[in-house]
Amino acid sequence: MLSGGYGKRLKPLTESLPKPLLEVAGKPIIVWQIEWLKKHGIDEFIICVGYLREKIIETLGSGHRLGVKIGYSVEDEPLGTGGALKNAEHLLKSDKVFLVLNGDVLTTLNPLKLIEGLGSSLACMALTRLPSPYGIVEFDRETRLVKRFEEKPRLPNYINAGVYAFTTDVLSYLPEQGDLEKQTFPRLVEKKALMAVLYEEDDWISIDSHKDLEEAKRVVEKV
Repeated sequence: MLSGGYGKRLKPLTESLPKPLLEVAGKPIIVWQIEWLKKHGIDEFIICVGYLREKIIETLGSGHRLGVKIGYSVEDEPLGTGGALKNAEHLLKSDKVFLVLNGDVLTTLNPLKLIEGLGSSLACMALTRLPSPYGIVEFDRETRLVKRFEEKPRLPNYINAGVYAFTTDVLSYLPEQGDLEKQTFPRLVEKKALMAVLYEEDDWISIDSHKDLEEAKRVVEKV
């Protein structure tokens, strides 16, 4: 779990708490994430921590209280999403396949489908479609007569949902410092080694703003 960022867009809340410990519906984001993954049979976690790491470690400890096992990979300076994962290589290389999750994502998707979707590839990425922030209006272009309204439909394009399945071979594609999105994924695309799994109906949100904290309540009600 990638949980080392500063969460600058959520200041002043993140001046005293790391983003993963911000609460949604009375529970820290990272606790929601662990409980969601635990429901799918995942009970061992490596958390990549940096900014205000002592607060995350103090809150979660060994994971015993949540019925899971938690280890930590500590970055002393910001390494980016790829660098943070590379920093945890010594904890990950014994596993053939592992899941990776951005520390600000809440979702109802089934992560085990990513492992199934790997096939012979090195990595698999969850894709989702966002709802339009507004309702849309359909109309006849010739007569300009309005035909119907649709409230906040899902947009046609897919986005990276920030949930991945990796084989240990991906570790050699990680930068010492840098991001998965900029350094690792383009290389995997060149190698034709990155697969996608589409999640059409699942709820998903990335918490990047104060408004997102409120809207995330809709997602965790279904987790």
